[in-house]
Parts: sequence; structure tokens; C-alpha cells
Amino acid sequence: MSRASSKTLYDVVILTDVRYLNDSKIDHYKHNVYYEDRLVYHALEQIGLKTLRLPWDDMFFDWSSTKAILFRSTWDYFDRFDEFSDWLEQVSDQTLLLNSETLIRWNIDKHYLLDLDQKGIHIAESHFIEKGAKTTLAQIHDILNWKLTVLKPCISGAARHTYKLTSETLEEHEAIFQELIKKEAMLLQPFQHNIVNKGEISMMVFNGHFSHAVLKTAKAGEFRVQDDFGGSVSHYTPSEEEIKFSERAVSACPEIPIYARVDMFEDNNGKTTLSELELIEPELWFRLHKEAAMLLAQGVLERIRSLGDMSHNP
Repeated sequence: MSRASSKTLYDVVILTDVRYLNDSKIDHYKHNVYYEDRLVYHALEQIGLKTLRLPWDDMFFDWSSTKAILFRSTWDYFDRFDEFSDWLEQVSDQTLLLNSETLIRWNIDKHYLLDLDQKGIHIAESHFIEKGAKTTLAQIHDILNWKLTVLKPCISGAARHTYKLTSETLEEHEAIFQELIKKEAMLLQPFQHNIVNKGEISMMVFNGHFSHAVLKTAKAGEFRVQDDFGGSVSHYTPSEEEIKFSERAVSACPEIPIYARVDMFEDNNGKTTLSELELIEPELWFRLHKEAAMLLAQGVLERIRSLGDMSHNP
């Protein structure tokens, strides 16, 4: 377990990226990011934790001067993955990461879905295309006999290079596919009609326990539910089955994360299905459930206290 130095100045540093460091009165999206991070900031301060909010790539901050760092809106990491990976390795030796480096590195690549599948978590049907594969989209679709699919990178975020494919559009996407597969692994999945028709449920789970949920729906004519693409978010009251599913998915992780977002939907066969398990920097919609910020803050306090207890034990 990593340790901060004996000259700690802060209990928690909340991590963002520089684009979202300051509030905006004209950009609604940036304001929401700032506002949600501030809700967490104030909750941490309210329970007595000295807190700071910084971009993860701040060159001048001594990361050993904080007991813990909490990943929140670090939404440029997948565009700067090599740089982020090097930074992650360095900072993990200096302080406590929430979530841990182990969880981040496991969750950063969508191959983690195979681990969850092996542990009995129902995932969307998936076909992984490894980096450097010598194949074409037409060949893959022919072998799998899939007609309508979604292609995405195994390391991605904000729907980067996510494409809806049909037999008529394979040829026009072939060039970008060949360019991508030279550099990174890709994931192909059958198109899930219910994500468009019914929406995708996001379940927030703190320290293994369900907190709250939202329903994400795509705008007309769009298949991606992210607000980057015009998607909308509303309150959602999940069933007991959905709550149990989300908590089981989190319990299947290599370790219990302090926060997790379980994205789930009803698949084409009508079965509750995991879409993604977000453990690195998920939007958690505190603006719709302000009390949840305190749940997260209390979990952070418990982790810091347990770290302190361990440091005093031989």
C-alpha cells in the first residue's frame, strides 16, 4: 500500500483536468462538472478533511503532500493515455489512490468484461479484435453473422471512435478501422435496440452498496446516450433485481471500489445486461442526488482512517 509523506498538507486532492478546473457561466456542461466536484469538495470539508482540487497533470504539486487523491473529472486521460499511465505509476508510490491503481489499470481496458463474464456477470455479447489483427470488418461480420453492430476501442471514453455499423456501411468504415487496429485493440458488439428504445440505466455503488440511479436516453436519431451527443438524464427508481445485479457486478471486481458506476440495460433477448463498469472517472450525477456526495466523502474518510491504522501497525 502506498503512503503519503509525513509532511502531509492535505487529506484529499480531488482530480480533474484543466478544462474543468474553473466554473463557467456560459458553458452548461462545464458548470455541471465543476458543480458536482464542488459538492464532493464541500462534503469532504464538512467531515473535517482538508481538501484541494487540481488537474491530474499539475507539474508543480507534490503528490506526496496529500494522504489521498480522488479521481473525478479526469476526462482527458484516454486522449493522453501514455502520459497518464506514466503519471499513474509515479503517483501510486506517493499517496493513496481512490480508486486504486490496480482497479484503474484493470478497468481502463474493456477486456475486463471477460473477467466479469467468467464470474457470472451477464455482459453484452462481445467480440474482441486484438491490436495488429489482419482482418476486415466484412470478414468479421461474415464469420459472426452479425448484421447491425457497434465498434469501439478497448481503451476509450466519451464514445471516442464509437461507430454504428451496418452491412451497407462496412466499406466506408474500413479505412478508419484499419488505422485504429494498427494502434489499439477494438471491441465489436451487436447493436442493442433497447438502449435506444428504453435507455441505459446507470447505478451508482459506493463501497459495494447501491446509492442511486439515473436513466440515460439518447436523443432522436442518435444511438449514443452520452450527454456529449445530446442524451438526457432523469431520475430512476431501480428494481430489487437491478440493485442486486449492480452490487454483484461490483463485488466481482479485483477489490471493492470506493465508487463505481454500473451501466446496464435490457439486451435484445430481454435480459438484464452489463454495458460498462466505470471505476476511473465516471460521472455520478451528484447534482441529482446531492446527499450521495456525503456517502462518498464518508467512504473516503474510512479509507484514510484505515490507512492510518495500518501505518501504526507492524
